[in-house]
Amino acid sequence: MSITVIFLLGMIIALVGVIPPGLLNMTAAKISLKEGHVRGIMFSIGVCVVVFLQTYIAAMFARYLTNHPDVVMVLQRVAFVIFVLITVYYLLIAKATSKTEIDPQSRSKHSRFFHGMFLSAINVFPIPYQAYMTVTLASFGWLEFNRPMIISYVGGAVTGTFVMLYMYIFFFDKIKNKNLTSQRNMNYIIGSITGIIAIVTLVNIIADL
Repeated sequence: MSITVIFLLGMIIALVGVIPPGLLNMTAAKISLKEGHVRGIMFSIGVCVVVFLQTYIAAMFARYLTNHPDVVMVLQRVAFVIFVLITVYYLLIAKATSKTEIDPQSRSKHSRFFHGMFLSAINVFPIPYQAYMTVTLASFGWLEFNRPMIISYVGGAVTGTFVMLYMYIFFFDKIKNKNLTSQRNMNYIIGSITGIIAIVTLVNIIADL
């Protein structure tokens, strides 16, 4: 498959991964709303720098998994425990600190860039997500684990992430809704998503027994 198609697939997959309201896209939108588009974009660029590294690591990890299928079974169990813990955190613990506010005026454009890098770095979901997707693409014969294809896929993932973050920034006034954007409800959304993933992972583990 051509490098251009792989780039587009990486972009689409990243777009889908960032569509649900979450910490990164909602933070980018709120920064843009309070401080202007430039700082929102600087935050998004910081996010994308880390996404590049995360997606590349995921691709390398996926290449290893294709050669060691026995490791997948162990990782499924580890992933299940992690997703359960994250679900418990967002549904039961995080809401206790949801009222904490940070003064947005105290941050410069450069600090927003590093703020984006930091939040993206602690958001580890892209690694297992991208590893799973690259393994799936490789199983279909669409992706080969050579340098040009990997760089093309990673570039597409970064582009897709930035496009979706920019869409949140640009259209935030239209999607602005207290029920959607409040920190507590964001926690419920994220916790529900990870809970569903945990259930699906558990089903896969039971099916493999």
